[in-house]
Amino acid sequence: MKKILIPGLGLVLLVSLLMGLQTPSQAAPLAQLTVFPTPTPGADGRIIYIVQQGDTLWRISAITGVPIDTIRDLNGLGVDDTIAPGDNLLLGYAGPASVTPTLGPSPTVGSQLPTPTSSPGWGILCILLYEDQNGDSIRQEEEPSLPGGAVNVGNRLGTVSLSAETPAGGFSDELEPTPEQLGYTCFEELPEGQYTANAAIPENYNATTILNRLVALDAGQTTLVAFGAQPNAIAEAETAIIPETPGRSPMLGILGLLFFLGGIGLGIYATLLRRSSRFKRQLGE
Repeated sequence: MKKILIPGLGLVLLVSLLMGLQTPSQAAPLAQLTVFPTPTPGADGRIIYIVQQGDTLWRISAITGVPIDTIRDLNGLGVDDTIAPGDNLLLGYAGPASVTPTLGPSPTVGSQLPTPTSSPGWGILCILLYEDQNGDSIRQEEEPSLPGGAVNVGNRLGTVSLSAETPAGGFSDELEPTPEQLGYTCFEELPEGQYTANAAIPENYNATTILNRLVALDAGQTTLVAFGAQPNAIAEAETAIIPETPGRSPMLGILGLLFFLGGIGLGIYATLLRRSSRFKRQLGE
């Protein structure tokens, strides 16, 4: 009995194997799952989902794991609002994508001493206002400094603003006269840099040069700047008055003129009086 059963089972297994090779197996279709690519946060940290065909808020919530109420709140959607393919839905916020810096060569470590800061140097700026007698805008040795004016210096930073009245003189018998002996007004211990030099001329004078100039003052140097002016017609008329003669007073001349005019008047009056008397005598005869 066992001998008959064993060959029969083998035959059944063989037939089943052959039928399996001839008939293709039909497996049940697997459930299609929507693959959700995690969006990359933008530069502002927002995570945006683009609505696809057939998406609903419930489906988007299911595949992203973001509660539907959160999606509505983030996008300002009501219960009855709908979405359409192509819409951008905000799912949340995250930090911006990190950028891995490119490492360069390692710097050589060594002892570095601080670089000393150099102190500013000092200079001297001297300004002259002279009487340009010949009007050539060039200061001659015989042209004196012009008193009654003013000179001023100032820097661009506004930390220096100095002024002074111009002196008289401007002549010296020294072999190497100082700028002050030549009529200059000097401003000392000025920090090196750019300065503006100006001059104000006295009344009744006309400038023969520009009255302001930009000057570069270097440390340890003395810079000279000269401005010229000459008297106008009013000043020339005032200087053309005949000077007083020593030992004589102009009042004496005025009194003499008055006496002279009085004498002429008395002479005319006497002449008229004689003519009147003669005319009366002729009428009496």
